Amino acid sequence: MGGHRHHHDHGAGHDHGGFDRHRNPEDFAAYLAKLEGEDRAGWQKPDEVVAALGLAHGQVACDAGAGPGYFTLRLARAVGPSGRVLAIDVEPRMLALLEARARAAGVSNVTPILATDGAPIPPEPCHVVLVVNTFHHFPDGVATLRRLATRLAPGGRIVNVDFHPGSLPVGPPPELKISRDDFLAAAREAGLRLVDERTFLPYQYFLALAPR
Repeated sequence: MGGHRHHHDHGAGHDHGGFDRHRNPEDFAAYLAKLEGEDRAGWQKPDEVVAALGLAHGQVACDAGAGPGYFTLRLARAVGPSGRVLAIDVEPRMLALLEARARAAGVSNVTPILATDGAPIPPEPCHVVLVVNTFHHFPDGVATLRRLATRLAPGGRIVNVDFHPGSLPVGPPPELKISRDDFLAAAREAGLRLVDERTFLPYQYFLALAPR
């Protein structure tokens, strides 16, 4: 799991060339368009993903690799006005867009946070840390999972949603994909265990982890 991996966002697709130091495509507008393609809801099933997290009003959720807020605003609704969402990303432009969208939606329980060292570590305990299509961006997957585990509230979980290997109509290039088994191996090394798995997504796995 080593190498220069850096988190960023729930990418619906990645450009095959022109990546910046965070492994994000340099053409920001084109990348954003891919993240928010009209067909994404059909395969990403964001409302089902958020429902599967089992969040309650008043809880704290972390969107690790929030991007422009595809999941952030849904998480904000799930935890309600008395809860909070910590939306973390390495790209200031994404966070600025997310902040504007939250304002336009009248959502006041979202806190955008810039990840300065590449690891989306929330500053306080969270009931759920959601990582969608982002693990391959982490600079060190095992170390980041280990750090995220220290930011879980009692009973909290890290939920990773990512693409299966092989040829798929969406998702990153094959060399950036991390299989379910490889991810679980990294999780075990980080002191985490699998506590829930859902299979409703056509192209991705959904794995919930808790400290051992």
